[in-house]
Amino acid sequence: MSSRANESANRPVARSTTGQGMLYMIAGTFLLTLQDGITKWLTADFHAGEIMFYRGLWMFPALAVLIHFNGGPRTLRLQQPAGVIWRGVAALGASILVTVSFKNMPLAEASAVVFVSPLLLTAVSPWLLGEQVGWQRWGAVAFGFIGVLVMVQPGTDAFDMWVLFPLAASVFSAARDVMTRRYCARDSASAVMFYTSLVACLAGAATLPFGTHWPSLSQWSLFMAGGTILSFAHVLIVKAFQLAPGAPVSAMKYFSLVWAAMIGFMVWGDVPGPMKLLGAALVVAAGMFILYRETKR
Repeated sequence: MSSRANESANRPVARSTTGQGMLYMIAGTFLLTLQDGITKWLTADFHAGEIMFYRGLWMFPALAVLIHFNGGPRTLRLQQPAGVIWRGVAALGASILVTVSFKNMPLAEASAVVFVSPLLLTAVSPWLLGEQVGWQRWGAVAFGFIGVLVMVQPGTDAFDMWVLFPLAASVFSAARDVMTRRYCARDSASAVMFYTSLVACLAGAATLPFGTHWPSLSQWSLFMAGGTILSFAHVLIVKAFQLAPGAPVSAMKYFSLVWAAMIGFMVWGDVPGPMKLLGAALVVAAGMFILYRETKR
């Protein structure tokens, strides 16, 4: 009788922890999307390399706080340095391509196309991660790619060549996630974040000789806000996965499409067309089904 009482006493705590994790993820996706909006605003005056560098400078103070409260500098020692660095390179490729797409596409449309990456990750996982993918998840992948075709509309007047950039970004995002699963499991989240930021900052610095614009005071404040927001967004996302199972937390990532649509409308007056909305809905549905099947598995 006492064991049943203990079980029932623990259930609300588990529910509460899961709910907290989902709220952390929703907040994290909002901050990430807000940072995307800042990036899109800055693309009017700065190229992608400058944004990587100037924003990256402001990530390190926030990362220093995170590292301090998670064990100090010793947590920066890497168990698998090559994997972490290559993950940083893949994340850099995704960031640059996303930044270019933000300059030339509405925020919500570019964000929706980037969400193809979970489908790509599922498609390559049998070969790169040794995971089994059943026919139902293969069907979801095919369903999601139909959604991409609906959004992109190749062969029609609505087709925009710039959509290739967020598509390529989704490939780099999938590669980043593969490397995270294969090579970064033994290293701390703060170390992975630190070296990913370092790769982005150094790569951005390498582009400065090809064209540099010194930011004004207001632009420096945007870079500072973007770097700080990005750091704390990742902190919230890591905390979300610590508090709750992966599936319900990962499902909350799709809130970023809601935030992107709201920010795009309020700042730039962007209104996605019906085909874009339908295609995005198909991609989200496919991603949610894959999460459901992974949870069942």
